[in-house]
Order: sequence, then structure tokens, then C-alpha cells
Amino acid sequence: MSETLALASALCFGVTHFANGLVSRRVDGITVALYAQLAGTAVALVAALSSVSGSATAGDCWFGALSGVGTGVGVAFLYRAMSQGQMSVVVPVSDVGAVALPVLVGVALLGERPAAVAWVGIAAAVPALWLVSQASGPGPGGGSPATAGVPAALAASAGFGVQFLAMAQVGAGGGLWPVVVSRVASVLVIAAVLVLYRSPVTMPGRPAAVAAAAGAVGTVAIILYLAATRHQLMAVATVLSALYPAIPVLLALVFLHERLTRWQAAGLVCAAAAIALIALR
Repeated sequence: MSETLALASALCFGVTHFANGLVSRRVDGITVALYAQLAGTAVALVAALSSVSGSATAGDCWFGALSGVGTGVGVAFLYRAMSQGQMSVVVPVSDVGAVALPVLVGVALLGERPAAVAWVGIAAAVPALWLVSQASGPGPGGGSPATAGVPAALAASAGFGVQFLAMAQVGAGGGLWPVVVSRVASVLVIAAVLVLYRSPVTMPGRPAAVAAAAGAVGTVAIILYLAATRHQLMAVATVLSALYPAIPVLLALVFLHERLTRWQAAGLVCAAAAIALIALR
């Protein structure tokens, strides 16, 4: 059950980033992130008000806020990276910290001990991410190289690592209010980044609607991840949720008619093997 929740989270994260990545090619990526998180905040609030279980402590809310800071940094710089470089490169690069930081902290500081077969799966996920990111050629618009967005993607990577790590610390009885706090915190962080980069505050109606819908799906993703961590080791839940880069690659194949290189195909096979091994645990 917990593996299913984590994989569903990965699917939602992947769909979110694919949709907003497309919008970021037409509109400033930081503005896209702001609209997405505003919509995500509304969804989280409705979900929390509709939920009758759980009572968040101050500690739960603080961890939610810290997770939101990571989310804000992650999505703002990821969508900025997507507007600069190639989706099949920057999305997996942004995932490195999301995998590494929670796993390292879980094992080194929290005493988590995944089973041997799960360790093999975790190890297989690392080359899977690297292989999926192998691409060549120009980025969006044909003028910039595919690796143009890598610096921004690395900044996003650190943010996503904090997002996953902090959200996993929310107590089992915390309910969904920490998610609401995280969404509010992410909006505040993105607003600050928007001012820093002097990005526009408004965007056209149709891209705004897509960003909002994707942001709603992103909130579902973090709720599913939170549920997975309550029934699974953080290291394992994080690795499964962080396999989402495979989704934008597959969607790009279907809808954008991008070509899958042999390296990327090998990466997707490796990711499937990682999922199977972690699920066996």
C-alpha cells in the first residue's frame, strides 16, 4: 500500500512538472510557480477543512513550513530551468537532491535501516536518474544548449530535498494542516524570488489555468507522499516518489514527439527495476 502511495505521488509530481514545464516555455517560470502554488494552497485548505482526523502540533506546522520553503525554492528554480534548458535534462537534475538528502539523513541521523534488497533498489535509482537525463541538442527555442538550465535545476534540487525531508517529519496524527502551512510558505518564498528576478505578476488566462490545475495536482502529490511516509521508511518513500522524472520524459515522447535515446531507455528500465526491488523490501 505504501509503495502504491509513493508511486502515485511520483505520477502526480511528474504530470505537474510536465504541464508547468510546457507553460514555462511561454511564460516566466517563476510566475508559473506562483500561480501553481496559489492554486495548490486552495486545494490543501479545502482538503484540510474536509478532513476530520488529525491534530497538528506546533512542531508539525514548523516542519510543514520548512517543507514549503523547500517547495518554493524547488518549483521556482525548476520552472526557470525548464524555460532555459531541455525538459529531459533539467527535471532529472533537479531530482538529485530530492533523493540524496532525505536518504542520507534518514540513514545517518534517524536510524532508518532499509532491507538489503531495498538498498539495491535505491542504488539502482541513482543511475536511473542519470541515464534518463542523458540528452543532446538545443533547448527550447533551438538557441540554447540542453544543459543551459542545469544551474537553476541544481538549486531546485536542494529545495526538493528539503521539501521531502521536512514533510516526512510531520507526525502521523498531524492531519493535513501541515500541508496547508507548507503551501502558504511556498507562496511566500516564490513571491520573494519573483521580486528578486523582477518576474511579472500576471499571466494570460489559458496558461494561468493550466498552471493552477497543475498546482492542484502537485498538492495531491505531496499529500500522497505524506501518507506514504506514515507507512514506510522515509528513505524508501522518498526514492519511490522521486522517480517522477520518468513521467515528463514519457509524456514528452507521446505528446511532444521527442525521441528517446538508448541511454534514456536504459534509465527507464533501471527505474522500473528499482521500483520492483524497493517494493520487495
